[in-house]
Amino acid sequence: MRQKANPDLIIAIVQLKKTNPVVAKILAMPRKKRASLNLTQIDKMVKDGEKVFVPGKVLSSGEMTKKAKIVAWNASEKAIEKIKNAKAEFIYLNDEIKTNKELKGVRVLE
Repeated sequence: MRQKANPDLIIAIVQLKKTNPVVAKILAMPRKKRASLNLTQIDKMVKDGEKVFVPGKVLSSGEMTKKAKIVAWNASEKAIEKIKNAKAEFIYLNDEIKTNKELKGVRVLE
């Protein structure tokens, strides 16, 4: 079994093990097993004003119509651009952990 190479990811996992073990466990999984979601899929699953966590990468296929806050480890540049154009908000997981250590009020999408 390989160890995680990204030091930022390791720090995030260690911090979340104490406060939100469910998200820490998801991030500790191999990258291929984490759910990467398209904007269309995210748009179907969220409500206006909701804050959600995407365990994998946010991909740019489709459009966003809802004003949700999307927290993810990674996203394509085009996806971030489309999210901002839809008046929604994208937040990297590390930035969210700094302000909301327990990830309270964040729903995990899988």
